[in-house]
Amino acid sequence: MAQQTYVEKSFERDTNYITDRIVADPQDGPDGDGARQWPVEAGRYRLVAARACPWANRTLIVRRLLGLEDAISLGLCGPTHDQDSWTFDLDPGGIDPVLGIPRLKDAYEKRFPGYPRGITVPAIVEETSGEVVTNDFAQITLDFSTQWTAFHREGAPDLYPEALRDEMTEVMDRVYREVNNGVYRCGFAGEQESYDAAYRRLWDALNWLEERLATRRFLMGDTITEADVRLFTTLARFDPVYHGHFKCNRSKLTELPVLWAYARDLFQTPGFGDTTDFVQIKQHYYVVHRDINPTGIVPLGPDLSGWLTPHGREELGGRPFGDGTAPGPPPAAEVVPEGHGA
Repeated sequence: MAQQTYVEKSFERDTNYITDRIVADPQDGPDGDGARQWPVEAGRYRLVAARACPWANRTLIVRRLLGLEDAISLGLCGPTHDQDSWTFDLDPGGIDPVLGIPRLKDAYEKRFPGYPRGITVPAIVEETSGEVVTNDFAQITLDFSTQWTAFHREGAPDLYPEALRDEMTEVMDRVYREVNNGVYRCGFAGEQESYDAAYRRLWDALNWLEERLATRRFLMGDTITEADVRLFTTLARFDPVYHGHFKCNRSKLTELPVLWAYARDLFQTPGFGDTTDFVQIKQHYYVVHRDINPTGIVPLGPDLSGWLTPHGREELGGRPFGDGTAPGPPPAAEVVPEGHGA
């Protein structure tokens, strides 16, 4: 299959997404940015994700923590894709059983013929029309928390506490710029100078996080929030992919005492580790990024058994779900395949 190239002189992410939103009280007509508001409605939408993708993994975690499985169906693409589209190669016949399409691109094209930008996950698709609604990953999870409250499970945590939102915005912005996107800035750098600058920025941010998390159990204090979800998906991929494949190799995550304990604390919390598929993560990066890894060989390591070892973060106190409770087991159809986790 034809492969996309990723390396460029200095990596800049294309952040021009479909900014439509699904909201509890939609207003008629587009807003000032031309975005449309769609109504919250159980059974109307399908979340299309890929376990391999960190941006999509966020939506899987938040959907599960809030108990939205019955309200929003889930379609999973395979771990690899070509330059054209993510594909449903995990499904029988390579066809999504609800949307009836082999490629996510078909949903984009159904609404926007000749769609000119990248076909990205996560995406939300309207089931009846087969049209993409939005791929604005950062807003999707915030809307899961704030707009879909009528369908939250009993005991769902408050992942976006109103009293913390100003500080959360600052923290999440820095995590996004310097860590979530920072690893890509290292990995896709096409010149030494660009790579060196990206590397320094990444490790400055990871040093800041080590310090911040030394005295608090979670990024915003005593309970899990959206900020932790956003950081976790990068940390989960750090040793399997970013340390070697993206040359973020000052230290392994397992060599960072605070961040490693914090990451294990989250991994062992329902909703985090049970949505993480290390096999698909490695397949995606090492197979798809052929301009970085021309052979497409997927490494057998690292040893991931340490994710299940004691982390000791309970000593900092706190309650992961605040006044809420942990989600129950994932639906049988959504369980990570045996041998793909830690």
